[in-house]
Parts: sequence; structure tokens; C-alpha cells
Amino acid sequence: MCRPWTTDRRCWTPWTGRRAGAVVVGAGYIGVEMAEAMLKRGFEVTVLNRGEQPMATLDPDMGRLVHDAMDGLGITTVNRAAVTAIRTGPDGRVSAVETADASYPADVVVLGIGVEPETALARAVGLPVGPHGGLLTDLSMRVVGHDNIWAGGDCVEVLDLVAGRTRHIALGTHANKHGQIIGSNVAGGYGTFPGVVGTAVSKVCDLEIARTGLREKDARAVGLRFVTATIESTGRAGYYPGARPMTVKMLAEYRTGRLLGVQIVGRDGAAKRVDVAAVALTAGMTVEQMTALDLGYAPPFSPVWDPVLVAARKTVTALRKAGTA
Repeated sequence: MCRPWTTDRRCWTPWTGRRAGAVVVGAGYIGVEMAEAMLKRGFEVTVLNRGEQPMATLDPDMGRLVHDAMDGLGITTVNRAAVTAIRTGPDGRVSAVETADASYPADVVVLGIGVEPETALARAVGLPVGPHGGLLTDLSMRVVGHDNIWAGGDCVEVLDLVAGRTRHIALGTHANKHGQIIGSNVAGGYGTFPGVVGTAVSKVCDLEIARTGLREKDARAVGLRFVTATIESTGRAGYYPGARPMTVKMLAEYRTGRLLGVQIVGRDGAAKRVDVAAVALTAGMTVEQMTALDLGYAPPFSPVWDPVLVAARKTVTALRKAGTA
């Protein structure tokens, strides 16, 4: 767990004698990571979040776990707080961030309010743009309908292999692969980018956050019926020193049992467990098939039943109760 460096004089405002305050606007990946950075440097940290819970890439019930953990770390998180103004004092320094309901003193303000593809030029010249504002490409990353134009990275939309629709996901992992594929194809080689399942990980202090696949609202948006299951487990065998709690939530398609998504909030190696689910999603596995996965086990690394497999077993039970398995 990180602890504020309260003896660092950079964290105190000499003109008021109070502890310096940092306000982070936005509670996504950048927002929570910047909250950690400010906390480590001794600032009194407030996160203003426009959504229902921090980490909108999670379902609200899992976002609540992040909220509670941030509170426990000493970070004040205010939800449903849309910023209306950033105030400065006579000396030009930032002094406060305002919402419709309150004013929050600030010596530092960090904006982590999301990103959108900048495709105005593409639109102006008639290149195809998808519903989320990104350029549309084929599997070779060539812009649809234009043989000599390739595009990749944050300005394109990618195929969501679970939902069957395009999405805009601004991640370096995708951009790097796009660049390799484009370079190969432009130079006369051959490469394709088949799509993504939406895997991402983050952390705030010792809390790890991970997700892949669809959230509940994503599944509803594409007309999928589903069941969910949430389990509590530990990252190591419960009797092994240092075992820490972990929450795993899983979504599966009604009737077919196809895995639709997984979210994980925990500590001590929780986040990278999502990679097992990402592989299962890419392979189109059912949750029942997942229960038979031969994952590595030793007490320092996992319980006998890995938390992801425990979640899969509970999801199978939920499917049976719903009369679908």
C-alpha cells in the first residue's frame, strides 16, 4: 500500500500553511493512476467522477469495489460530479474546481476525461468513419474503399470479437500491432488484425483492476441475454502467507453458455488473471469448457481452484438455475 510522503514540503502550500490539494477530473484508467501519483507525493487527493462509480469500463457493482478501496487509501472520490469551472486566484494559480454542487480547493488539477479519435481531416476528404468516430479499415488495416491508405492506432475503430461490432479502444497494445501489420503490408508482406475482446488492466496503489469482453450494458446494447456470477476468492491458497482477497465477475450468454466478459478487482496478482479469460473469449469458449482448463497450481500462486475457474463454475450453476444448461 502506498503512503503519502507527508514530510515532503512540496506537498504544502507555503502561503496558506495547509496541505496541498490535487483534484483529478475523471476516474478512468488515467484518472485513478494519477490519483495514486498525487497521493504518493503527499497531496490531499479528490477525484471528481461524472459517472455512477469510478472505472466506467467496469459494471457499477465492480466499480463500487474500486471506490471503496480508493476511500480506504485516503482518496476522496465524488461520483455524479460534472465539472463546471476551474478557478484561478489573482496570481494566476489554480485555486479550485467547481461542480454544480460544491467547490473543491486545488493546487494541482489533472484532467483524465477520456479520448476521442481526431478524424476531422478524414471526414473532410470522404474517408469512411464508424459510429464511434474512428476510421474504418479492413483486416489488413487498409481504409475501407481506399487501396492506398492505411490507418491504425487511436484514430481507427476495431472489431469487437464478442459483440460483433466495431469499437474505438485507444490502447497502445492495439496501436503497436496495427503499426507492425501496416508496415508489413505496405512493404509487400501480409498481415491481418482480426479484432479484439477489450482487455485492459490498471492499478491504484496496491489495488489491481482488470476487465475483458462485455459489461452488462454492452451485452444489452447488442441484444444478448446473459447471466452473471460474482465470487470472492484469494490470489494464493488461503492458508499461504500473504493471501489477499479478489473479486471476479463473469458474464455468460443465456442458453449457449458462451463466455461474454470478465471483470476482476483485487490485489496480489489479480489483474493478469484476466488474460485467461481473454484467451477463452478469443477462442469462443463456454463457461463450462473453462471449468476444465488445466491451469497451473501451487499455494504461492493460486488456490487449487483458480478464482477465474471458481467464477466459471458459479456461472455454470447460474445457467442451470436459469434452465439453460
